[in-house]
Amino acid sequence: MGLLTIGAFARATRLSPKALRLYDELGLLPPAHVDPVTGYRRYAPDQVERARLVAWLRRLGMPLVRIRHVCSLDAADAAREVRAFWARAEADFAARRDLVAFLVGHLEREDPAMTATVSPLGIRYAAGSDAGLVRTSNQDTAYAGSRLLAVADGYVDGGAPASAAAVDALKYLEADGVPAGGLLDVLADAVEQAQRAVHGAVLAGGGAGDTGDTGTTLTAMLWTGSQLALVHIGDCRAYLLREGELFRITHDHTVVQTMIDEGRIGAEEAASHPQRSMLVRALGRGADATADMRLHDAGAGDRYLLCSDGLPTVVPDAEIRRVLAGAGEPEEAVRELVALANAAGGPDNVSCVVADVVAGA
Repeated sequence: MGLLTIGAFARATRLSPKALRLYDELGLLPPAHVDPVTGYRRYAPDQVERARLVAWLRRLGMPLVRIRHVCSLDAADAAREVRAFWARAEADFAARRDLVAFLVGHLEREDPAMTATVSPLGIRYAAGSDAGLVRTSNQDTAYAGSRLLAVADGYVDGGAPASAAAVDALKYLEADGVPAGGLLDVLADAVEQAQRAVHGAVLAGGGAGDTGDTGTTLTAMLWTGSQLALVHIGDCRAYLLREGELFRITHDHTVVQTMIDEGRIGAEEAASHPQRSMLVRALGRGADATADMRLHDAGAGDRYLLCSDGLPTVVPDAEIRRVLAGAGEPEEAVRELVALANAAGGPDNVSCVVADVVAGA
């Protein structure tokens, strides 16, 4: 059998010509022959099986960069990669399922906020922040209290007042008299207040802030007595250490993360990409301040970490897990994580909040 036209190959593989052209551009499925004059693509019949595998993996939602890696492996290793991908997908699905349950409860006018549990739980916590070894000032803000945990990372001139304003705007959540009406409403109102506070701090600072270039990221958790409610905007991160396993429970709102999600670059390329710090969501004038909100059921023994990007930029997740699993008290974990970032060059401000969920509090 001779070479197939792109139309015939598309019909055989159930992939559109548009998809085939994209896969060619990404080096995932190059045609067997390209006419040097017309640029017309033709495919070999033995490429059909690989194309069908690509189509199946895309139906799973696998990014194109990872598909390219899977297609380069032998069958056994490829199967392991698919299993690993699906395990992560199921974990993400479980997180969304928790949010669905939260929303259903809210719509049925159940109020899960600030209620006691049959088996009381509490949290022990610590916060720390350091300018690092390169920056002349610290634009991060870290806070830990009996209900509120928060890290904010300001940017451009005036970033320090912006991050402080965002966190200060949430501190009313520490009070017993949290507004009624459901936790989801409380969190949405808190984000709006933080946005207004950041605007006020930027305007008061003048200078670069007047151009709308100044703002802050924000990642915060509100302790309800049995659950931790997460608010996340930007590229600070939250992690959960549970039974020795480390789970990242936030998704970076950056240009580079979007490119990873679309399969245009891999994680290795992202680490050195020139746009790795460019945000797509933040608290600041003209920025998209849409927050991710999620509810986590807490269990005794859980350890949570909130941190600015100055930590994961230079410290691998494996090292973060090692410290969180090995450190005794939250204060010790915070000190060790900050020291790790500085030992790796300390190129940015670094802030950490660690909270342990404990029984019988």
